[in-house]
Amino acid sequence: MSASRLYHVIHETVYHYAAPVTLSQHLLHLTPRNYDYQHVLRNSIELSPESTESEQGTDWFGNPMRWLAIRRPHDTLRLIAASTVEVLDRPLLQRTAPGPAWDVVAAQLAAFPCDAPLGAQECVMPSFHVPLLEDVRKWAQASFPPGRPLLEATRHLMLRIYDEFKFDPAASTVATPVSTTFKQKRGVCQDFAHLMLCALRSLGLAARYMSGYILTHPAPGKPRLIGADASHAWVSLWCPELGWVDFDPTNHQQPRLEHVVLGWGRDFADVSPMRGVILGGASHEVDVHVTVMPAEMRGFAALLEEVRKRPQA
Repeated sequence: MSASRLYHVIHETVYHYAAPVTLSQHLLHLTPRNYDYQHVLRNSIELSPESTESEQGTDWFGNPMRWLAIRRPHDTLRLIAASTVEVLDRPLLQRTAPGPAWDVVAAQLAAFPCDAPLGAQECVMPSFHVPLLEDVRKWAQASFPPGRPLLEATRHLMLRIYDEFKFDPAASTVATPVSTTFKQKRGVCQDFAHLMLCALRSLGLAARYMSGYILTHPAPGKPRLIGADASHAWVSLWCPELGWVDFDPTNHQQPRLEHVVLGWGRDFADVSPMRGVILGGASHEVDVHVTVMPAEMRGFAALLEEVRKRPQA
């Protein structure tokens, strides 16, 4: 029987507006996704002020999403998404198999008609945040000589991003292009995921953006803090023999039991946790606090109540 881990995940977002907002509409990707390696046992979304209208559904990629509108004046918006999720381990072959030759797979994806799944075919194409860049393709080519096995080459590419690029939260924003990340050699998980997608797609391979969370580990002797975690991003590569195989270039690991998936798409624009439009508000500040807690460490109700009572700035 495969191993599994149970987590409570709480994602809190607070907007502080400089002037009252009279109307706001938001699209949320804050409900973790059910799929082969993850079961969502509970999910709730609390909003203050409460929404006037709300609808649930799934997007093009099958991710759960929610649209909501608030039609009353407010100068603060607080949203708490809380879930309990069981994460299952991936098959051993995803971590050990070399895979078929990468150039054979690229040729298969380029053929017409293509017998690869539609979900793989659309993840070969450029997207809003992931253009096809010749400089990145040439750089990635060192990991992909002719005939090298696909998964072996991708693991090498992941290691190079981990070794050659520096994690630096001050180096980028959500709008930083791949070309800047590649030039500056620094960024955050979203930047490294977009860079790896650019490299793989520029070689003709299919890869998608994974949005979610990762369990962090406090320093020895330090407690696990509420709200001290963050959203995370990584990459999933399509392999004909195994389906989708995940790679985390920020941490140089293939996800197993410590990654929680919200959803996937072509890039960040497809699965942004929260986006919207507002009428009024002038300028605003936003605070985001994420907690990923092993379920054996804290009960769900107690953890959620602790987040609810946290003072707002």
